[in-house]
Amino acid sequence: MNENIDVVVIGGGYAGVMAANRLTQRGDVTVTLINPRRSFVHRIRLHQLVGGTDGAVVDYREVLGEDVRLVVDTVTRIDAAGRRVTLASGSTVGYDYLVYAVGSGSADPSVPGAAEFAYPIGTFEEAGRLRPVLDAAPATAAVTVVGAGPTGIETAAELAEAGRAVTLVCGGVLGPYLHPRGRRSVARRLARLGVTVLDGPDTRVTAVTREAVRLSGGRELPSAVTIWTVGFGVPDLAVRSGLRTDALGRLLTDETLTSVDDERVIAAGDSAAPSDLPLRMSCQAAMPMGARAADTVLSRIAGERPETLNQSFAAQCISLGRGDGIFQFANRSDVAVWFNIDGRLGAKLKEVVCVSVVKHLADEAGKPGGYRLHRVSGGPARERLLRARQAEAPATAPRAAV
Repeated sequence: MNENIDVVVIGGGYAGVMAANRLTQRGDVTVTLINPRRSFVHRIRLHQLVGGTDGAVVDYREVLGEDVRLVVDTVTRIDAAGRRVTLASGSTVGYDYLVYAVGSGSADPSVPGAAEFAYPIGTFEEAGRLRPVLDAAPATAAVTVVGAGPTGIETAAELAEAGRAVTLVCGGVLGPYLHPRGRRSVARRLARLGVTVLDGPDTRVTAVTREAVRLSGGRELPSAVTIWTVGFGVPDLAVRSGLRTDALGRLLTDETLTSVDDERVIAAGDSAAPSDLPLRMSCQAAMPMGARAADTVLSRIAGERPETLNQSFAAQCISLGRGDGIFQFANRSDVAVWFNIDGRLGAKLKEVVCVSVVKHLADEAGKPGGYRLHRVSGGPARERLLRARQAEAPATAPRAAV
């Protein structure tokens, strides 16, 4: 009879749930998922939580396999040498393999006053704190959204559609990822919703006060509620645990998503930096990486050589209120192309994506190993980047012994 193998997954988001479900393919593997919340946060709906149109949570019973043990707690330290994690409750959990999928949250703002007077929405708790603030503010109160990536655009549109007076401060270009054609479409829709879009080199925020936002061009905007959507940060768990990370704190791995320090630690999602060339933070990357991380663990258990990362991108979709949106197509290397679908059909496609994400997780829970999107070829661009990086970088230190 085979000895039981314990796998701990830290983080119950898109990557962690996918990995945990997929790992249950083997009957001799016990999977424990450690997550600080009792419900799955559907993060790509957080702007709807802010706007009051969705709760942005899903019951874990809908997306997590029955054979996965859920522990509601927070990991405070990883003891890689001892193969054990310490929890905030004081208990410890041992493992044979560890999947590090702690995700991301809002970046700590360096702009004076932003931490005190602006509201980030990178996590469920942050979005939840903002909701009553908006409810308490008069309908005519000036709302400023700082940051013109997908989160900023979606939040501005959601609130404007609800009747709020919204200004979107880009700090540069509106929707930097978008193709110029898609950017024009987004700008038109925001204008129809009444959103004031401030873009260009003079729109970098230099200070936030309780009642205003100051820009680099010298302009001061009245702002009763300031929402901060600039950048992402990752938990410092890997750093605190003595594992090597990139400058942002993402766990450094090779192309099989294995830690450069320990073959028993595998990372996935926003908190992973494969070959120090991290992928775009998104559920589009997180779920395939979760599947790849699980496959790496399963290959090691079976004594087989793990396959390498084979990430493919197809599009970026942005909702612009409940009745409009844009589906911005991209090549396999995640570069936006001229073609997009906007308007009502764009909104429907975005909703299909939101629903299908949960369905992918639920399907993997019901039939572990059924997910296949992580096997779609990502094209040659990453291989070129890897060759260039390998030509420049010194040899890395060997991993810890298994």
